[in-house]
Amino acid sequence: MSSYSLEQAASLRNKVIAMFFMIIIVPFLLFAYYAHIKSVEGISNANASFSMDYMLQSKKNLDRYLNQLNEQINGIIGNPKFQQLMEQSMTPESDESAFISGMTLLLDQSKSQVDAFRVRVFPINPYDHPIYINTLDEPKDFETSSWFKAAQKTVTPMWHLFMPEESTYFRPMLSKIKRFTGLNDQIPRGIVITDLTEDQLKRYLLPSQRMKGQRMFLLTRSGYVLYDSADNEQAGKLIRSAPLIESIAGSTQKAETLTIDGEKQLVTYVKLDAEPWMLVSTTPLEQLTHPIQEMDKVLVLFLIIYLICCIGVVIYITLYFTHPLHRLVRSMRKLESGEFQFVLPPSVRRDEIGWLYRGFNNMTGKIQQLLDQTTQAERTKKELEFQVLSHQINPHFLYNTLESIRWKAEYHNMTDISEMVSSLGNLLRLSLNQGKEITTVSREIEQVKAYVRIEQARLGSQVRFLISIDDEVLHAPFLRLLLQPLVENAIHHGIRLNPEKGKIMLTGRREGMDMVIELNDNGQGIPEAVLRELMLADEKAVPVAGGGGSGGGGGGAAVIAKRRGVGLGNVNDRLKLYFGDAYTLQIESRAGAGTRIVLRHPIMEPQEERA
Repeated sequence: MSSYSLEQAASLRNKVIAMFFMIIIVPFLLFAYYAHIKSVEGISNANASFSMDYMLQSKKNLDRYLNQLNEQINGIIGNPKFQQLMEQSMTPESDESAFISGMTLLLDQSKSQVDAFRVRVFPINPYDHPIYINTLDEPKDFETSSWFKAAQKTVTPMWHLFMPEESTYFRPMLSKIKRFTGLNDQIPRGIVITDLTEDQLKRYLLPSQRMKGQRMFLLTRSGYVLYDSADNEQAGKLIRSAPLIESIAGSTQKAETLTIDGEKQLVTYVKLDAEPWMLVSTTPLEQLTHPIQEMDKVLVLFLIIYLICCIGVVIYITLYFTHPLHRLVRSMRKLESGEFQFVLPPSVRRDEIGWLYRGFNNMTGKIQQLLDQTTQAERTKKELEFQVLSHQINPHFLYNTLESIRWKAEYHNMTDISEMVSSLGNLLRLSLNQGKEITTVSREIEQVKAYVRIEQARLGSQVRFLISIDDEVLHAPFLRLLLQPLVENAIHHGIRLNPEKGKIMLTGRREGMDMVIELNDNGQGIPEAVLRELMLADEKAVPVAGGGGSGGGGGGAAVIAKRRGVGLGNVNDRLKLYFGDAYTLQIESRAGAGTRIVLRHPIMEPQEERA
């Protein structure tokens, strides 16, 4: 049975189970998920819109209150009696008891004028009024605290959150601190501190009754909590949400879903105009989506019914399809472990399962045959490897013999013979390349030079052979015995008839991840018959013929063409076998106009070299 049929049958169980799930479970789950998401999205959008409107109104009210509070404080500072008391307190002969009684009376009167928990007034130098300071019931050494020192130095009003441990009040207080001067001069007179407790802020930062679980915060742009509607639980701390801190630092008004304390919440915030603060509202999404939980229960009930139906279908598929397939899998595992002397019981079924059983029995028999053939092939391979090792002795013996001949020729002053034998020895040594298939471009060039010197000695005349190889590719890994056949072809079939006027040019450069070697000669060109033979051998070697063949005719021309095709074809085939069909020879030749051969070779890393 064909492998295609096996693949189709093997996927039967998965297809049937997937079909039932796609028909029954998946559409229901998709619908339920879509309905749930849309419900949550609709509720979240509606609540986000309501929350934003509520926050904008709260912001407007809080901005109005803060502006009125600032005017009320300025009214106290601008009171002539207040300024007179503060100016007299700075003179050495001032009566401190009179200052205390006058200031106490003024502050009592201001309670009806300033909408705050209390107003405190400090002389610019508290040490000059120890009795008055004692009447304020302030913490010891408050004069050295950072907030008081900052207030003494700055003209700009500042806010400070007094925690219970740094004040005499048992709850956090948000206080506005303002240094003031005389009305007619710029001499600092004192510091006015207006304290706001939860009672004042709660009027403007009260969570809406329509949004269960809503929580209001008053934050600085850096995320520092100034007020927390949940009994000031986080007051004086950073809000416990890094994403929220990052969001309010880059925006002035937004509604989004963020994670706070590990719980997803709908967060809405706006920036105040009166102060650089953020008014933040958080509402747990679980509270918002509570109305759709009943719908989710109904959906779960339907899902259970669907699952029961699917389980029945799966049980049927398991008994009728999966169990036979499991038996087949167990047999395949035995096959993987090397047990081939068994067969599955014959199946009379006419469906895919029956085909699988019969096909498996046929497959085990064929595998046994293939194993026998592989064993014989391995035995033959070992014999061939032994023969190759034996034959490697002959080239080394020949190389050593040539070296002996060269030394004897030099001893008898036969320079021409010595040089020719030396070139032949180098050619043989570079061809062997220590048994490795990969050499370098520079070693290939040395081999070509040795071959050209031998040909010059044979021809009895100089061959103009020019080499121009970029240094970038000179030492790159290169498949051995690629250039010498090309040069041999250029000499024997190109310029041999007229070596004095013949010229061969070998160039090399890098193009992307390849190196390009070009060999040009001005010889007689490659006959059209050889070009057609190469074209039939490999369509990617693109020859361009410009006319009929050159040089000789009859049987001699045919023999020369055949020899030339073998040399070029060998190089072309080795390139394809080693690097793939993308790397072949490109040949351009015209009768009487020379030949241009382009060899493309990939750039290889040293670790890519193969022996």
